[in-house]
Amino acid sequence: MLEEVRQRLTAEVEALNHELHVTLPDVLQRARELGDLKENGDYQAAKERQSFVALRLGQLRARLSKLSQIDLSKIPNDRVGLGSRVTVKDMASKDEEVYELVIPDAMDFDKGHISVSSPLGQALLDHKAKDTVKVRLPMGERKLKILDVVTFHDQITE
Repeated sequence: MLEEVRQRLTAEVEALNHELHVTLPDVLQRARELGDLKENGDYQAAKERQSFVALRLGQLRARLSKLSQIDLSKIPNDRVGLGSRVTVKDMASKDEEVYELVIPDAMDFDKGHISVSSPLGQALLDHKAKDTVKVRLPMGERKLKILDVVTFHDQITE
């Protein structure tokens, strides 16, 4: 999971670096050749894009830095933590749901991912199977019973 996110962010950094250092300078040079820069829409658009790309690169580098600081040995192997797949039962509706706790950059709702920083993710963290947790959500409070926990470490050995 973490390696996939690292690869995706690194690929975006490389693409934006190419745009910032190769593509945009060419666009700006062609726009300068057209003359008056105050009324040159191509030049203004390229300058705005250049600013956006520089900001985005800063964000991506910060995320990559934080990602490299994650210590996998500190992820619990006996309770819910980053990378855990958790099966819960909603005590009101009796519906069962399966979630996987991931970092925000790895979110994929179609795969049942929830962020460890979301209210649901926070409520599940550090709990074990058979625990019951209460989650305050915008739509109201939910009471969930944890039926099963497959930790990050268990998934690696599968």
